[in-house]
Amino acid sequence: METLSRLGVVGCGLMGSGIAEVAALRGIDVLVAESSSDAAEAGRRRIDASLDRALHRGKITEAEWDGARSRLAYTDDLEAMADRQFVIEAVAENRDVKTGVLSKLDRVVADPEAILATNTSSIPVVDLAVATQRPTHVLGMHFFNPVPVQSLVEIIPALTTSTDTVVRAMAFASEGLGKQIIEATDRSGFVVNALLVPYLLAAVRMVEAGSAGAEDIDRGMELGCAHPMGPLRLLDLIGLDTAQAVAESMYDEYKEPLYAAPPLLQRMVAAGRLGRKSGQGFYEYSAPGK
Repeated sequence: METLSRLGVVGCGLMGSGIAEVAALRGIDVLVAESSSDAAEAGRRRIDASLDRALHRGKITEAEWDGARSRLAYTDDLEAMADRQFVIEAVAENRDVKTGVLSKLDRVVADPEAILATNTSSIPVVDLAVATQRPTHVLGMHFFNPVPVQSLVEIIPALTTSTDTVVRAMAFASEGLGKQIIEATDRSGFVVNALLVPYLLAAVRMVEAGSAGAEDIDRGMELGCAHPMGPLRLLDLIGLDTAQAVAESMYDEYKEPLYAAPPLLQRMVAAGRLGRKSGQGFYEYSAPGK
């Protein structure tokens, strides 16, 4: 099996930047693609800031900081992914957007054995795999936010994914990136979100019904159940628009009321109150992302 040394990451938001950072710290040459030069530069700043924080907190050495930065490159042209051995798309949680990216990667990536992975958190992987001419080499790799901190990756083979692709992806996630892995069936929400999303939506419904305030709900789960973060703070971290997209995808598949996005969540997204990234969600933040 060829040693994987050239990784492509498409999308440099919270998830894509985290994946790229972890890979670069593990000695992998990473090319990050964004939709424009401005977005690519914003992604560069995001990763640099994260590496700087890790250095200042003593989590990485100066040599690791310097090495990671030297292994990161940025582009606004997907054609530059032609030489990649493995590409992970981490664009918006939108079926059409992801399908478009994977379809173009399929045409661009030269190596027919290269793996194309989607970081979807809820969209059935097979729906994305069949948009390519290499569905045997497409699977889901669901990372968790923040990627440099969270150790888990869900590996989700589609019905079309070959056994060899699954084995190689698992080896890359565990040995290449140093992550813990679990394998999930290709059903919307997979393992973690199938359990987590109904819980998060139930917290929104409690606020909506006036059963309790956001602070009390969060403190209740943090102190009463030893959760590191309450559900509404977690929603603000995930992004309320992302949470709504995940809920809608899961509801489309299961038609279960517990997966339906509550009206309050929909109204907050419509108002632009998306959580930390917008500066306001269930809580207010001094600046977006802070």
